[in-house]
Amino acid sequence: MNEQTDDIREDTAEEARDGYALDESLRRSLRAAVEAGDVSVIDALMEPLHPADIADLLEQVSAGERAAWLALWSKGIDGEVLSELDWGLREEVIGLLPPEVVAEAVRELDSDDVVDILEDLEDEQAAAILLALDDRDRTAVEQALAYPEETAGRLMQREVVHAPEHWSVGEMIDYLRAHKTDLPEQFYHVILTDPRLKPTGYVTLGRLLSTERKTPLAEITEDSFRIIPATQDEDEVAYAFNQYHLISAPVVDEDGRLVGVITIDDAMNVLDEANEEDILRLAGVGEESSISDRVVETAKQRLPWLLVNLVTAILASLVIAQFEDAIAQIVALAVLMPIVASMGGNAGTQSLTVAVRALATKDLTSANLMRVVSREAMVGLINGVLFAVVMGIVGLIWFGSPMLGAVIAAAMVINLLAAGLAGILIPVVLDRLRIDPALASGAFVTTVTDVVGFFAFLGLAVIFLL
Repeated sequence: MNEQTDDIREDTAEEARDGYALDESLRRSLRAAVEAGDVSVIDALMEPLHPADIADLLEQVSAGERAAWLALWSKGIDGEVLSELDWGLREEVIGLLPPEVVAEAVRELDSDDVVDILEDLEDEQAAAILLALDDRDRTAVEQALAYPEETAGRLMQREVVHAPEHWSVGEMIDYLRAHKTDLPEQFYHVILTDPRLKPTGYVTLGRLLSTERKTPLAEITEDSFRIIPATQDEDEVAYAFNQYHLISAPVVDEDGRLVGVITIDDAMNVLDEANEEDILRLAGVGEESSISDRVVETAKQRLPWLLVNLVTAILASLVIAQFEDAIAQIVALAVLMPIVASMGGNAGTQSLTVAVRALATKDLTSANLMRVVSREAMVGLINGVLFAVVMGIVGLIWFGSPMLGAVIAAAMVINLLAAGLAGILIPVVLDRLRIDPALASGAFVTTVTDVVGFFAFLGLAVIFLL
C-alpha cells in the first residue's frame, strides 16, 4: 500500500511539473516567426505568457536565435522579464536591447528589482539606466546601491507603506484610498512608526480591512514583527523570514529609522540562490554556472576544481605507490582496493551533504556538534561492519582466501568510520575558519577517504598476507 501511494505521489509530482513546462510547439512557432520576421506573430505568442516563462524561453534558445528574436521583439520586452532572467544571461540580453527600451522597461520596476539588475551590469550600462530613471527613483536606487553587496540594504525596496502609530483603522484606510497612485504595486503590511520614524509594529491588510474604523492601529499589530538592519547579511535575512514565517519586514538604518521593506519573494529568492550555489559548489562546477553559459565560460568555471581533484588523485596514487611490491605479489589487491575507496567516498559525501545543509540552516551548532559527530561516527561504524561482512564473504568466494576477506572487511570498517567523521568535521572546521564549506569540503573529504582507504587496505594486506 505504501509503495502504491509513493508511486501515485511521484506520478502526480511529475504531472505537475509537466503542467508548467513550456510547450515544445510554442518554441517551434516562435522559431518560425523569428525566421519569417513576423513581429505580429511573436507578439501574439508572447502576450499570454508570464514574464518567468518568457525568461525561460530566452534561456533555452541559442545565442543566435536569442539575438534574432530580440532584434524583432525588443519593444515588447518589459522589466519583469529582465528581473526573471539568470544574471549572466541578463547582461547579454540588455546588451542586445536598445538603451531606450531598457530604460523604459526598468521604470516599471520597484527599486529592489532595479538594484538587482544594476548590480550585475557593467558600469556604463548601469549608468545609462540610472540616467533614464525619474529623479525620485534614481535617488532611491543610488541609496540602495550605497549599501554593501549581499546585505538587506541591497535587498529591500524603498517603496514603503507606513503610518503614525497613533492612527486609527479608519484614518489608515482613508489615507490609502487618497494616495492609491503612490502605493507600491504589492504590499502586505502597514508599518507603524513613532515620531522619529522608527518602526514599532505592523498591521496586515487582512486585519486592517476586517476591523472597525475607530480601532487604533496599535491594537491590531502582529506578533511576528521583526526589524532588519540595513547592513545585515542577506543570508541572515532569508533565515529570519524562513524561521519566523515572515511575509515582510521593515529595514532600518544605523539610527533605527525606517528606510525600506523586504518582502517574502525577495527573501525566498536569496534562499533559492543559496541552495543552488551550495549544490553547484559541492559539485565543483562554480557557484554561478548556468545552462546558458558559453563553452569557454563553463570550461573556466570547472577547471580549478578539476585541478584540485587531480592533485588529490595524485596524493592517493602516492599512497598506492608505497605498496607496489605487495600489489605485484597479490594481484587481488589491485582488484579490490577501488571498492574500499569508492565506498568511503560515497559515505563521506552523504555525511558531507548533511553537514553543509545543517550549517547553512543553522541546525548544526556548537551546542549539538558532539552529538552529531558521535551519530555520524556510529552510522559509519554500523555501515562499515555490515559491508565488511559482505566484502569478507565476497573476498572468500572470489579469491578463496579467508585472510584476504578479513583484510578488506577490516579496511571497510576503518574507511567508513573515517568517512563519517571527515564528512562532518571537515565542513565544521572550514566554517569556523570562515571558508565556505560547500566550496572546499568535497576535495578534502575525498582525499581523506581515498588515502585512509588505500592505506588501511594495503597496509593490513602487507601485515597479514605477506
